[in-house]
Amino acid sequence: MAAAYFSLGKADMRAAFEYFVRDMPKSRSFLLFCGLEQALEYLENLKFTDDQIEYLRELQVFRHVSAEFFDYLREFRFTGDVWAMPEGTVFFAPEPALWVEAPIIEAQIVETALLSILNFQTLVASKAARVVIAAGGRPVAEFGTRRAHGAEAAVMAARAAYVAGCPATSNVEAGKRFGIPVVGTMAHSFVMSFDSEREAFKGYLDVFPESAIFLIDTYDTIAAAKLAAEFGEQVVGVRLDSGDIAALAKDVRRILDEAGMRGTKIMASGDLNEYKIDELIKSGAPVDSFGVGTEMATSRDDPSLGGIYKLVEVLEGGRWIPKRKASQNKATLPYRKQVYRIYRDGIADHDYICPHAEEHEGEPLLVKVMDRGRAIYRRTLEDARKRASEQVDALPEPLKDIWKTARYPIRLSPRLEHVDQS
Repeated sequence: MAAAYFSLGKADMRAAFEYFVRDMPKSRSFLLFCGLEQALEYLENLKFTDDQIEYLRELQVFRHVSAEFFDYLREFRFTGDVWAMPEGTVFFAPEPALWVEAPIIEAQIVETALLSILNFQTLVASKAARVVIAAGGRPVAEFGTRRAHGAEAAVMAARAAYVAGCPATSNVEAGKRFGIPVVGTMAHSFVMSFDSEREAFKGYLDVFPESAIFLIDTYDTIAAAKLAAEFGEQVVGVRLDSGDIAALAKDVRRILDEAGMRGTKIMASGDLNEYKIDELIKSGAPVDSFGVGTEMATSRDDPSLGGIYKLVEVLEGGRWIPKRKASQNKATLPYRKQVYRIYRDGIADHDYICPHAEEHEGEPLLVKVMDRGRAIYRRTLEDARKRASEQVDALPEPLKDIWKTARYPIRLSPRLEHVDQS
């Protein structure tokens, strides 16, 4: 498309594209916007290398494209403006979470990368927020690297989970890159590599005297708990990874307490999700923290987010012309838009979507984050994490019920409502 725009003299036509979700994912009452930092970094640094240009030139599909197009790619940089919701903002279908205004050739080239970045991190953050809600204040460590869809996906999943409220990750690269606290425990293989569990526990405690967490379900969980109790209060915690965790946690807690180890924590892991965590807590299981991997890093119950990026306006003859797709079941709303959130007594009451030039009561959710290809709205990961917590806290209670799906009220301005019904 970029080659066609260039060849047909349309490369400089200014256009606006919006990122939004047409329908809410399964069992989700809200989404948590995430990935903006990486999106802005991508836009700021986007360019084509000589090797990449030569590869494109040699593709059969480009055989009729002029040399001038490839010269253009050598100088290509993103020069557009971007408006977006700050990371950690709760949003809903069909609200725009981001829009790009740029020469159409630039806005089109970045489509796939932006969708990949924003869809994945928003997907994981939205799932992780549900897990954090279910944990009810108990810490949830992100343990998903081994099941993530690639090494880089694992790092970004850890980042998204941290924004959503998980206080730590087992992914050390994410810790290094983003400053996320890292945690870990021994594996079953460590225990099995010794002649006895006692030897494994002692060796681990000797190496990590201030942070040792024993994995106690390699053989006999109760026997291992009694063995862990022999090491006393120096043991920071024990981890349960299999079996009837609710029942085992109660037995292990009793064993630890009788040994004077009330400060030793019990961590649960093993294919946990928000539903299993909620059931564990409701059963009275004395679990102090959770490690959640596969279910969170892959959003296993709904593993892809249908975020889309659609043309909504073009600038022609000095005037912005609205554009909309009219396909059956896939129609879109035109105009660059703003979303206002209206609160009642500190709780989100409804959102109002209107063309960006209109004003309305409430908090405008989209802010300008990039001007002429340079990011102008930088926020830290801690800012995003804080915003996510505040945004989720301000949701009506039905939207935070992990067992039911609730619909949040969204109103369209008369101008958009007329288009939607036409």
